[in-house]
Amino acid sequence: MASVANPELKWDLTPFFPSITSPEYRDAVSALPATIGGLEQGLAELASGCTPSKLARFLESYDSSYRSIYLVAAYTNLSLSTDANDQDAQKAHGALQPLMVRLGKFGKSFDALIGSLDPSVWESDEGLADFRFVLGRIHQAAAHLLSPEMEDLAADLADSGNNAWGKLYDDFSSNIQAEVNGKSMSVSAIRGLAYSEDADIRRRAYEAELQAWKVNEIPLAAAMNAIKGEGNTLAQRRNWPDLIDESLFRANMDRASLEAMLEAARESFPHWRRYLKAKAGLLGHTSGLPFYDLFAPVGDSKAWSWTEAEDFVEDGFRSFSDKLADFARHSFDHSWHDVYPKQGKRDGAFCAGVTPGVSRMLYNFKESFNGASTLAHELGHAYHNLCLKDRHAIQKRTPMTLAETASIFCETIIKRRAIAESSGGEKLAILEASLQGSCQTVVDITSRYIFESEVVKRRKERALTPAELCSIMEEAQTATYGDGLDPQKLHPYMWAAKPHYYSDRAFYNFPYMFGLLFSLGLYRVYEESPNGFHDRYDSLLSRTGMGMAADLTQEFGIDIGDKAFWQGSLAVLIEDIDIFCGLASQS
Repeated sequence: MASVANPELKWDLTPFFPSITSPEYRDAVSALPATIGGLEQGLAELASGCTPSKLARFLESYDSSYRSIYLVAAYTNLSLSTDANDQDAQKAHGALQPLMVRLGKFGKSFDALIGSLDPSVWESDEGLADFRFVLGRIHQAAAHLLSPEMEDLAADLADSGNNAWGKLYDDFSSNIQAEVNGKSMSVSAIRGLAYSEDADIRRRAYEAELQAWKVNEIPLAAAMNAIKGEGNTLAQRRNWPDLIDESLFRANMDRASLEAMLEAARESFPHWRRYLKAKAGLLGHTSGLPFYDLFAPVGDSKAWSWTEAEDFVEDGFRSFSDKLADFARHSFDHSWHDVYPKQGKRDGAFCAGVTPGVSRMLYNFKESFNGASTLAHELGHAYHNLCLKDRHAIQKRTPMTLAETASIFCETIIKRRAIAESSGGEKLAILEASLQGSCQTVVDITSRYIFESEVVKRRKERALTPAELCSIMEEAQTATYGDGLDPQKLHPYMWAAKPHYYSDRAFYNFPYMFGLLFSLGLYRVYEESPNGFHDRYDSLLSRTGMGMAADLTQEFGIDIGDKAFWQGSLAVLIEDIDIFCGLASQS
């Protein structure tokens, strides 16, 4: 049950620092220049003559320094994420940025040094065996670095370029207000009304949201153009064929595997359109589902309080392992979660590691099964952080693809349990909520991939207008959702609503689909061969930054380059669609 000592369900950051104005926080920030200076000095010494033993010692120093730096950075970002208007947090964040720029420069210098070394330095030494993969990848990536002077300049400019535009988006979008039924609300709260049982409220919220984005479209489009423009420029200068190639490299994934997954997804679209049209019929629509009813509850759906979500997730996790369930309970008892939306709070949900094995999770909780599913998702990320806690910082560079493995695996545990234990109208509601999320991950993610691909392509020529961004988004939605959606009721401003577009990590979309379909395949392995699975699973999570995705997945007999694997995972979802359509036809 939720702690009565924390009735507002806010996270507790005091185990890290008493407050952002505390002497402890100021002292930690004051120590950072010396910490970064120590790394810079160590790197200079390493450059003067690198041996396996010197490299091993430096990596130990790198790890301890990174932990202290990351604690301060994570705490600062968490403080700001719940209140973009907190002046103290704003000032602290601003003061930290020059240090982060300096740290970024160090990182590029480290990568350049590794790139200049003979790989035999780490390949021939058993003491560096666990670092071979990541050092090898850094060595390969170094071929895409600019000169040291140019990388320094890029790092300096990021503070007033890419990073500044991303922060503008976060601050600006967190404070956008609009009225629904005469009540002024944040846009994140308005988006939450998409889950309302009241059809009129859902429609009004959708209209208010679109109007709010339209009124504020110019600065949001400017941020999009700046970030994608900078990304294109740097990718070109660093000799990447395209931004997607850089993203695939970071994901430890090849283009053939991506295309196999996307092709399997495209082949499944007719089934998703069947689901959408069946849902539209339940809600009385004849021309496809309007976007504002994508998240509408159907069947005998109930409101899920946070306490109910906690208990259901903990019990579901226990059916998999006591370790996972006990971890979830520990996070509830120690206030790791910030639950409800409020003015100035960042939209969406995320999990952030703060210290080894210790995380904090933010939500804009909606009292629906989707809310419980999101809780399971973020706890999966936190569990992944737990499995990584004994790894060195350099080994924790988990690619985007495998970063979603634990989160969606945990979602799968909860969804399969909920579907199995329900019947009648309740089963219809839970099944629909599950399909709703999977549709977003397969269909909507593909639309986002199509949208970003087109924006990146056109941005090479010139900046795009808000109207063009809206047009590209509608075209992407039509290409994926097809006649499953009402063509007159799309969401042209989804480019403004999704924060993933506003960071330096381009194409943070396909990893979600990878995570869902890989996790379904992994869950099938668990069901078929549960003995010994838990240890293998934890080991996989502890090594997600230590191997190519294809090699790590092969340990479970999974070939991600084979379209048949992705089709097998999608077949599980298509079975759910068949059941849903059957139940819907009886309603």
